[in-house]
Amino acid sequence: MPRLDKNSDYAESEAKFASRLSEITGSANAGIAGLGEVLRERRKIDLRSLSIETKISLIATHCQHVIPGVAQLADRLSRHGMRLKFGIDPTGAEVHLGHAVPIVIADRLRRMGLEVDFIVGDMTATIGDPSGRTADRPPLSRDEVAANLATYKEQISPFFDFDDAHFHYNSTWLESVTLPELLELLARIPVSATMQRDDFRKRMASGAGLSMAEQLYSVVMALDSVALKTDIEIGGIDQLLNMQMCRRVMGERGQEPELILTTPLIEGIDGSGAKMSKSQGNYVPLAAPPNEVFGRIMAIPDRLTQVYLGALTEITTVELDQVTKILHPMAAKRLLAHVVTATLHGHDNADAAQDEFRARFSMRSFCNVSLPDLVLRTDADVSLLDALRAEWLSDRSRADIRRVAKQGGLRLVDDGKREFLIDEYELARPVRSVLADSPFKPAYVRVGKHVARIVG
Repeated sequence: MPRLDKNSDYAESEAKFASRLSEITGSANAGIAGLGEVLRERRKIDLRSLSIETKISLIATHCQHVIPGVAQLADRLSRHGMRLKFGIDPTGAEVHLGHAVPIVIADRLRRMGLEVDFIVGDMTATIGDPSGRTADRPPLSRDEVAANLATYKEQISPFFDFDDAHFHYNSTWLESVTLPELLELLARIPVSATMQRDDFRKRMASGAGLSMAEQLYSVVMALDSVALKTDIEIGGIDQLLNMQMCRRVMGERGQEPELILTTPLIEGIDGSGAKMSKSQGNYVPLAAPPNEVFGRIMAIPDRLTQVYLGALTEITTVELDQVTKILHPMAAKRLLAHVVTATLHGHDNADAAQDEFRARFSMRSFCNVSLPDLVLRTDADVSLLDALRAEWLSDRSRADIRRVAKQGGLRLVDDGKREFLIDEYELARPVRSVLADSPFKPAYVRVGKHVARIVG
């Protein structure tokens, strides 16, 4: 991947990220928050002066499809006055992190100088996007569309600057389409072009309903691109066939077909392999409070941390590789949780959510339980790991204690209710430093299922 342009704000941002990453030691909560702040500040950088090679690297590497190809993307990014289309059919009032993935790329393209057209599908929503559906989708009324749209901009605005975009309702031009005009267009499009969809074939094979309106959905949606003379369209991979129809219809109308960018559908937080969706319950609502956003992200499997960082933040692929190699998986996940929470709710709320997560509540009490005593001296530079082995866990190896910490099993506990997570890197720090970081005065230490009372 090409290096970012020298003497640019983006290059300075990359240098700052590398510097802060190199300074991180131990759990480094402040350092993690600092890395997140660099990524958040990067959203404000004007990208128009970047080289075409760098622009391509910031767009194509995060997309699943670039159609017809990267060379054509480079050509359009080098032109002035290019228009980017992003369409939404507001079928629900709640927006989640999965919806933000193409928005992140759309905002990046906006900062590269493209004019962004946000299409509110108030007309197409009355048909219902059939993409990925196993049964016919009930159409929405205009009132339902308006209600669902009411908070959409507010929820998604942390990822996109709507003040620098054009908002359109596709009923503006679709209501004026005459029947002869529509029939003339449909006569040029074979039925096979719509029936290549796997979801349609499965529904018909199973005997489920498929309305004529649904079959025409992609053609009607394509008229949005015709009306706006779209140069580039972006959407999730589930929109690929719809966007391919846009290219075809634009060609039929004598226009240069739009270029297609698709983004992956990220997996849900439960790690089941299913895509993030409200119906699965494996999602992170953008309107959720800070503690819920942070906690839900911290609950994802480690293998999804890199995927989420690449899809939802401004981290580069080079930086992502460095973070994966340098940071402990728990620290990398904390970076993800902090930057997303800060994006939605601000830096201070993200800090508070992080502190709350590390000092979360448990109903277990050790007050009336017979426990071994553990002396943790704070007047020497003894590491926490050495203190644990010398005073309590002499029969446990260093590797074994590190493994428990790596798996999230090492905690400081106050009176049996609040717990403070200690990761494996904190084991090498002096006891006094670890205790000083705790948001409460700890009364117990828990290592896996073993608990000791702190004395002295």
